[in-house]
Amino acid sequence: MLLSHGGESLRTAGPVARWTVEQVLALAPDEASRKAGSKLGAAGPWSGSGCDGSGAVWGQCKGSGSKPYLTVIDTTGPAYKCSCPSRKSPCKHVLGLLLAWASGESALPGAEVPDWAGEWLTGRRDRSAEKAEQRTGADGAPPTGPADPEAARRRAERRAERITGGAQELKERLTDLLRGGLAAADQPGYGLWEETAARMVDAQAPGLAARVRELGSIPASGPGWPARLLEECALLHLLDSAWLGIDRLPEPLAATVRTRVGLTAPAEGPPIRDHWLVLAQYDTPDGKIVARRIWLYGKETGRTALLLSFGAAGRSPGLALPVGVTIDAELTPHPGSGRLRAELDRQFGVPSPTGTPPPGDTAAAATRAYGDALREDPWLDAWPVTLRDVIPVPSGDGWQLADAAGDAALPIAPAALSRPGLWKLVALSGGSPVTVFGECGHRGFDPFAAWSDGPDDGTGAGNGTRAGAGPGTGADAGIGRADAAAGTVPLI
Repeated sequence: MLLSHGGESLRTAGPVARWTVEQVLALAPDEASRKAGSKLGAAGPWSGSGCDGSGAVWGQCKGSGSKPYLTVIDTTGPAYKCSCPSRKSPCKHVLGLLLAWASGESALPGAEVPDWAGEWLTGRRDRSAEKAEQRTGADGAPPTGPADPEAARRRAERRAERITGGAQELKERLTDLLRGGLAAADQPGYGLWEETAARMVDAQAPGLAARVRELGSIPASGPGWPARLLEECALLHLLDSAWLGIDRLPEPLAATVRTRVGLTAPAEGPPIRDHWLVLAQYDTPDGKIVARRIWLYGKETGRTALLLSFGAAGRSPGLALPVGVTIDAELTPHPGSGRLRAELDRQFGVPSPTGTPPPGDTAAAATRAYGDALREDPWLDAWPVTLRDVIPVPSGDGWQLADAAGDAALPIAPAALSRPGLWKLVALSGGSPVTVFGECGHRGFDPFAAWSDGPDDGTGAGNGTRAGAGPGTGADAGIGRADAAAGTVPLI
């Protein structure tokens, strides 16, 4: 399996706190891995296992062969290595060992690191230190630019010319579509859309290609599809025209347009150091690759940030952070799109297993925030917000999050209605107010994480989730306010 890491792992003099079961299960790449990992979460399948105060966890798990699988984890990254042939990251053995570690010292006691695990841990931490030095330079200064900036400029110009050619062709195809009438747009089938998307890929504009593919799926989306197709065609035409006239746009909007057509811009500006709470982590298919999104909230800056990583050819993305932990780290933002996206740079110390939720707002304020964000990015589907004092209530065929004061409500997005996280949210609330983080957009509110609004006596009771409750454990409906423990409840 592949190594997965979330930043530097630094040696620490203090012991690393154990994670909760929810935080471990939030790392699983899919439901099958959660179930398989849960079966290995007891001490029985493991031998030679243990942990130490630096965040190292190791063990040997008997498999189908004559030799056991060797599994070692650096929880300060986190990072993993297992000798099993699985291409998932983390594999079921890593999940099972972490679950055993999370259950307490009786299942996984403290011990001295064996040689086979120590070799990998030492090598990984040394490589992380070397990468940190390369990023900053030996004298602490930032690294120098490209070896040949003129060659890089010429490559960028050639790609811009190809994108311009693709944008002009797309403009003509949209004109032909509207001239022929949207009512007949479903007759050619999906092949025409895929062929147009392939032309955008040839033009090195993957953002335009993705939006063309979305157009192809709308005619089969049910009643009212012509209106939805017209809306999406208008947005695509707006993006197409914005690229063709990008020289006339203000730089913040131009940076957003470049990002939307598929030009990746490097992270820039001074790093932002904060104590970042991991709010959510989820994977979405993006053609032949899988995109992983991790939402963070900075306690001191009040900033929300998005980390993106990608995995290809059936492999999981490299970056993974357990939901609910707080990391002391530096992030470098990317330009455009509200400057939400960032790169994870250096980590300091070790992750803390608990964190307080972001200060929430009302449902009405959430819609205003989304509207304000649309002014900077007209192609924005949703905006990250935290709602406070809301109650999930049924509404017709769906659900909504209603302000406890009763003066506003947001419908829960259709994509969330079929996920088990909705029932975790309902069980956590029990008819009482909760705090919920998610994305607010034109399709409604998509909940990603929640916290109980009950009193906190210092142990976190009434402000999180009961240990052991998580997807695939059979305890989704058993999260109650009275028996909640400290932490974040993942809903996706």
